[in-house]
Amino acid sequence: MVVVALLFATALAAAPQIDSVYGPLPVFELHSGFWINLHHRLYEAARQQRSAAPAGSAKSGKSAKPVLQVAPGAKPALTGPEQRAWDDAVSYYAANYADKDLLFSTELVLLKNQLGDFETCDELSGAKKRTCDAGLPGKLTQILEGAAPVYRAHHWLADDRANRAWIKRVAPLVREQGVGLSHRLAEIYQTQWPNEKIRVDVSAVANAAGAYTTLDPLRVTIAGTDARNQGAAALEVLFHEASHGIATPVEQAIARECRQRDKPIPRDLWHALIFYTTGEVIKPVMDTEGDAASDRMVPSGSGGSDASQGGKHSSEDGDYTPYAKREGLYQRGWENYLTLLTRYWQPYLEGRATFDDAIAHMVSAL
Repeated sequence: MVVVALLFATALAAAPQIDSVYGPLPVFELHSGFWINLHHRLYEAARQQRSAAPAGSAKSGKSAKPVLQVAPGAKPALTGPEQRAWDDAVSYYAANYADKDLLFSTELVLLKNQLGDFETCDELSGAKKRTCDAGLPGKLTQILEGAAPVYRAHHWLADDRANRAWIKRVAPLVREQGVGLSHRLAEIYQTQWPNEKIRVDVSAVANAAGAYTTLDPLRVTIAGTDARNQGAAALEVLFHEASHGIATPVEQAIARECRQRDKPIPRDLWHALIFYTTGEVIKPVMDTEGDAASDRMVPSGSGGSDASQGGKHSSEDGDYTPYAKREGLYQRGWENYLTLLTRYWQPYLEGRATFDDAIAHMVSAL
């Protein structure tokens, strides 16, 4: 079995390393890549700049000044050239990417994948090493290479440290439960789990949901510092996101049944079903693991708000609370879906109904 590469950057380059403590991991290949983290930091800063811009600034050309938060232990302030390089990068992202969605924009998906593929390079132009020519537009390459030294000096070490800590905490659960959970979910969705390990890019920040999955190739991006992704919930987030790549038979079955019954295809029923299914499959595993799993997953020596949320994934009786219930997703317009899933999909999960019958009954009850 190929040893999983936990790709962590040093202060000067995004060089791959292997965490031999946990050995080979099944199912997932976990990365902390410099360029993907820089990309998401710039995207976040650009979105914040747009939202903070005063009314009419778009017409006048004025906007709020982007600020790179300095990590503890880093250089205390940006120099003039550093500030200009960072400002230029954020302004470029604000003008070209801030209005686009990380998940639904083909341009951003392709850019994210390309940056992941070149994460072991400390440049993107190929000027120093021909194999590090990422083939990006010249202006974008200039922007990213200009912002890279600023990010390395002031934030990357802290982001990478947080990413590696998240990976280190989730790795034992993936190693222990990954194969069984992947087989169970593939069986439920009547498909095959991918033969190759699913790439997971751990980034300090991601999208508003804290994680997203893109297809062709199947890749998952997870914000390692997001409070929703801490504790035992990290395992559920991993498998929920990965399920986006194998749950196509469910989406197709719902659409087919709706067409046969001349009903509109319900928005997000398939997504609610994925949340529900992953939670139900993970719950008995986490209930069995008990406090030991939660203790492993809670950041040690950290008193921040993210860490404080890390262990709050259990109900009062100690049972694991699935993500969708804990985050109140069913109270945001999915109440009817929860009723359908509990009444018709749950019997299928328990082996008391067939896949086709469960889908047919849910659609019939819409």
